[in-house]
Parts: sequence; C-alpha cells; structure tokens
Amino acid sequence: MKNFSLEENTHKIEEFYHIVHKANEAYFTYWKEHTFLHWDWWLSVGLTILPWVIWWRWIDKANRARFMFTAFFIIIVCSWFDFCGVALGLWYYTGKVIPTIPSYAPWDFALFPVTMTLLIQFRPHISPLKKAIFYGLMVAFIGEPIFEWTGLYTKVHWQYAYSLPIYMLIYLAANWVSKRESFGAV
Repeated sequence: MKNFSLEENTHKIEEFYHIVHKANEAYFTYWKEHTFLHWDWWLSVGLTILPWVIWWRWIDKANRARFMFTAFFIIIVCSWFDFCGVALGLWYYTGKVIPTIPSYAPWDFALFPVTMTLLIQFRPHISPLKKAIFYGLMVAFIGEPIFEWTGLYTKVHWQYAYSLPIYMLIYLAANWVSKRESFGAV
C-alpha cells in the first residue's frame, strides 16, 4: 500500500472534489430545465407540504413538542440513510424539490416523520413491535413500489425486502425517543 504525503493526499481529494462539483453543476442545469416546475416537481412539493398540514391538524396538541422532537430525530436518521443509499448507488430519485441534499425531501422531511409520529400517537396501547412490522411492510411493499411506479424512485442495487428491517428499526427508535420521560421535566 502506497503511503501518500499530505500534499499528494490533498491533491487527490481536490481532484475528487472537482469531479463531484462538475457532476453537481451538470445535474443542477438538468434539474432546472427538466424537473423544476414540471409535474413531478409539483407532486414532490405537495408531498412535502401536505403531510405537515395533516400532521398539524391531527397530532395531539398537548404532545406537539414531543412529537416535533421525534419528527426531527426521524428526519435526521432517514436523511442520513437516504443519502448513504444514493451515494452508494443503491437507488436514486427524480422530481426532486431541490437538486441537492436531502436525497428526496418528501420522504425524508415529510412522509416518514409525519406518518411515524401519527402512528406512534394512534392507539398507543398496541405493541410498538406490531406497529413497526405494520409500518415496515406498508412502506417497503406498498409505498416504495408506488413511488417506483410513478418514476420518482428507481432501485439500482436494492430490493424492497431490504428496506423492511430498516423501517422497522427507525420506527422502534422513534417510538423510544417519543416516550422519554425528560419531556415531562421543566
């Protein structure tokens, strides 16, 4: 294994930076001409805003701060997983609201946090594991195929079944976060 000097290492990283920068510039130009203000962009904008309108209407007002904190946790986790999946070439999206990170704003910033927090709130006596299984099955085998069918999501090296345990774990972690007693402390 060759030992790079700091200068050689910096130069090599700079080369990669320029490759990524050029790719981002080309994608932004494409996005402006072929996505921005087209049907898939408007659908994505709607899927980013409408869930929060529904959330605001249906979330328990007394626990809104708790669920907002939980939603932020979900946004961070989902955005990170989504970014990794796109960066590793496992999937990609079209119809992006913005041509940068997050990978797909409706998933990461709206649909996941809203649906998870509403499900956590709904019938709290039901086992979180049962809810996690239900949620994982619904998103992996109904949600993802619908988004793939619309052309907004394309799997490259991924299968729906791979998503199931990930969605279940995110749901269980979000449920755990939402139940922390520290929310009651003043």
